[in-house]
Formats: sequence, C-alpha cells, structure tokens
Amino acid sequence: MTGFRLAPSAEFAGYRLEAHESVGSTNALALERAQGGDTGKLWITALKQEAGRGRRGRVWATPDGNLAATLLVTLGRNFERAATLGFVAGLALADALDAAAPTARIHIAPDGGGAGRNRYELKWPNDVLANGSKLAGILLESSLIRPQCMAIAVGIGVNVVAHPQDVPYPATSLSELGANCDAQALFYALSDAWMDHMSVWRDGAGLAAIRDRWLARAAGLGSQVAVRVGGDVKRGVFETIDDECRFVIREADGGRLTISAGDVHFGAVASAGAG
Repeated sequence: MTGFRLAPSAEFAGYRLEAHESVGSTNALALERAQGGDTGKLWITALKQEAGRGRRGRVWATPDGNLAATLLVTLGRNFERAATLGFVAGLALADALDAAAPTARIHIAPDGGGAGRNRYELKWPNDVLANGSKLAGILLESSLIRPQCMAIAVGIGVNVVAHPQDVPYPATSLSELGANCDAQALFYALSDAWMDHMSVWRDGAGLAAIRDRWLARAAGLGSQVAVRVGGDVKRGVFETIDDECRFVIREADGGRLTISAGDVHFGAVASAGAG
C-alpha cells in the first residue's frame, strides 16, 4: 500500500487516483492512459520515479520518499491556454505546502523583503521556491488524442526527503527545512488545493484571476533578473507577467521585453550573466 489518498473535495468532484510505489514516469503513464481512452481527472502518484523528466529534456530524479504526481487533464477547447495550467499547478502546490508543511523553516522579513513575501514562492514559469532554493518543479506535456481533444499531463515533483546535489542552482527539501510532512500528506493537501484554483481557471476563462494570484506569490518581482533565451541572455527588472502569463522585464533603456520561454536567474547569477 502506498498510503496515497484523495481529499474528499476531489473525490466528490469525480477525480480518481492511481497510486504506485515506483514508476518510470508519471507523466508518460498519464499520457498512455489518455491514449487508451481515459477522459481525465486522473491523478497518478509515485514515491519513486525512475525516468522522470524536467523542462527541455532535463532529468528530474525522484528518489524513494519524494513526491511524483501527475494529473491528467483533457481539454476540448482553448488549447492555446493549456500551458497556463502550470500556473494553476504552482498555486495549488504552494497552498498545499502551506497546509501540509507548516513547520518548515521559511525565512520571511517583516517588511516583506528578505527571502520573500510568502512562505513558498513561485518562480516563472514552473518552480516552487523555499528560502530562494528550488523545492519543486512542474512539467506540462501534451498529446492530441483526436482533433477536438488534447490530453495534458500536469507533472509535479517535490523534494520531500532529499534534493539533487549535482544541479546548477540552489535546491532544498522539506526534510532539510525541518518540515514534518511526508509525500502522502502533501499529495492529500494538493488534491484539495487543486480544486480551488482549477475552478477559477475554467478552461482558461478565469486566467486573469489566476495571473493575479500567481503574481501575489511571484519570486523576484521588482528585482534584477537575467533570462537565458536560447543562446542569448536578456537582462532587466522583472516587472510582471502579461495576460497570457508571459514574463515581462523592463530593460535598462526603459523598453519592455516580453518572453514566452526561458530560464530565469536572480541575484548574483543575474548580475553575472545567468551562468
């Protein structure tokens, strides 16, 4: 038995759970289910993931005890808004962490400065940070099942008991933060928190409200950033995200630059040129 279970709100809304001790990739399994006819609202969880993936084909290791979870969502319209489900997932995960890991040692300055304004912050486009270090990542993958049906695998990986050591960015885990929380408790809270933000998103119709919620948790808002876009590095002040949740910076000459995809770096790394 894995110990995973859905929150009552998720069960009532018709969500289902497929729980595993270990899988190759929860995202790959979710898309397989969609190709086999599953219509969505299916959570797939695992305590260990052998072949997890991150953005741009990077490896995302999930050692035993960490959380790997994927929600299969199917869309019959507004395919162009599918990518914004990552912002829904980030908000749900941050809320779940607040609920399930209240004892985590997160540093918040009284004036809202320092490590941030929130216990858990969201880094564009798909990371959750604690004390400025990566705690969790989100990866969306899609497959067109038929002309009017797209399957989206909303993959969520959380460093519960351990974090990777050989990565070019600071990382942390709930265990390192002193949180008394396991993967099962975190998933239970996540399945509940998802309901709130998904009901607001409404196939993309409520994206403006999701954007506002995301900005309230945004890491680095108003600070100097460097964004690696392909082989180029763009520098400026992180000003906002636009109506389509694209990253907007104010460059040194006062111009605004809107970025659809890239790797964002803060602080000393931004000053040095994003590595």
